[in-house]
Amino acid sequence: MSTLILRSTRVVTPAGVRPAAIEVRHGRIAAVHAHDAVPAGLAVHEAHDAVIAPGLVDSHVHVNEPGRSEWEGFATATAAAAAGGVTTIADMPLNSIPATVSRRALGSKRAAAQGQCAVDVAFLGGVIPGPAFEWQGLHDSGVVGFKCFMVPSGVDEFPPVSEADLERALPALARLNSTLMVHAEWPGLLVDPPLSARRFEDWAASRPAAAEERAIELVAALAERHGAAVHIVHVSSAEGCRAVAAAQARGVRMTAETCPHYLTFTAGEVPEGATVFKCAPPLRTAADRDALWAALAHGTLSQVVSDHSPCPPALKALESGDFALAWGGIASLQHGLPVVWTAARARGVPFERVLHWMSSAPAALLGLGARKGAIAPGRDADFVVWTPESTFTVDAAALLQRHALTPYLGRTLSGVVHATYLAGTRIYTPGTGVTSRLGRLLYREVAFA
Repeated sequence: MSTLILRSTRVVTPAGVRPAAIEVRHGRIAAVHAHDAVPAGLAVHEAHDAVIAPGLVDSHVHVNEPGRSEWEGFATATAAAAAGGVTTIADMPLNSIPATVSRRALGSKRAAAQGQCAVDVAFLGGVIPGPAFEWQGLHDSGVVGFKCFMVPSGVDEFPPVSEADLERALPALARLNSTLMVHAEWPGLLVDPPLSARRFEDWAASRPAAAEERAIELVAALAERHGAAVHIVHVSSAEGCRAVAAAQARGVRMTAETCPHYLTFTAGEVPEGATVFKCAPPLRTAADRDALWAALAHGTLSQVVSDHSPCPPALKALESGDFALAWGGIASLQHGLPVVWTAARARGVPFERVLHWMSSAPAALLGLGARKGAIAPGRDADFVVWTPESTFTVDAAALLQRHALTPYLGRTLSGVVHATYLAGTRIYTPGTGVTSRLGRLLYREVAFA
């Protein structure tokens, strides 16, 4: 970990965007100097007028290893993250085998990740029905939070929780002051999709927005009763935003996120049979998309994260184009920043707000806010160097994830990543690619392995 200066006329600091020279020592930010006040004898990495921002933090990534490494793995997922300016990810407790619901399973996960990661990786524990859920053991082993599903997750080893299961889990997690992330859809309001569904609208109708709203209302009531902290993942609808806002207004400890695809696409624009767009909850209407942007502006939704959930091409039912058969998940880890910035720019949202949603807010959710998410003395020297004004077209050949499946292929986006730094070391440069596996395995309270 070298000592250096990274300098630009546009550095994103807690006080705003300004010319600055960042002094890095031993992997941390030692000082933020005036642009021309460079200490003598230090190597200067000159970014000119490119934006230097805190490395992104993605709190919602499905790496799938061990057990389903043919879907994705730590080496490929973290390489894609680095190429997208993401320097920290939190791995979901599914779809690995075993699911991360016990200390032993967490050990298997960490063993699979050791030495494979280009960026820092934190881990979430899973909440499932029955005694297999080792909440205390997982907490003691350093997970940064927990995750549950209220509807079938798509894999047998991670079943959904009932209201009774939440009544048992939330008081325990409240005592630990640990956050429960919830996939919030109410099963009683879901319907079976048609046996053959090539129209996206048919798939989307099977998972109505009312199911999201009802589930959020239940989680809010339980969290309020037990004084627990909950986080609603991938909010997709205006109804979901209203339910979150109502809970927050009465003091429930609830935060919420949305994802790049919900801020970009609508159900009506998905071509027939284009199963690469399938996700759950589904894409919705333009009015829902507008509501998500408004909720971000108001602070109801605090962050934007990928929900990167890849799978092999065969599981996407590409040949049949049948949404009922396809795996539900969208891969966007490598392009989250330009995807969100492209849409934000069109709406007049400054890039500093986008960076807050994609860096400091998710870092705080994971309990990593003292080390991640800001360019300030004492923080990790994790940076993304990018030009918001530049454009590029998403090309399959440039994707570093395991499978080149994403609905963003061929799309022209604003915001080109020129370099990614982890702990002061450049780990990614376009054309050169990912040049190191320096990523650390993070533990709760930001102690490092």
